[in-house]
Amino acid sequence: MELVYAALTLSEAGKEINEDNLQDIVDAAGLDVEDSEISALVAALEDVDIEEAMETAVAGGAAPAPSGGDEGGAEEEADEEAEEEADDDEGDEDDAAEGLGNMF
Repeated sequence: MELVYAALTLSEAGKEINEDNLQDIVDAAGLDVEDSEISALVAALEDVDIEEAMETAVAGGAAPAPSGGDEGGAEEEADEEAEEEADDDEGDEDDAAEGLGNMF
């Protein structure tokens, strides 16, 4: 996970995500990371537009709470939406874990 954060940091700083730059962050943070992990992350992110992926992730956030009307019904509806989102998030986490597992 620390390598993903390092890649996000490089992206935010406008730096190229490459092995040398990631290694610099790993060294500066005193992390114990295998060179093969760095290489695998660089290869996995080769065709990924991180800024676009972050915008998509932010855009997929929670829906705003309904305003006005029957408070009991609104609360019940919000609970149902939260349950649906939790179910969706579990699938997303499984997919993400599977994707990360395939990198190593």
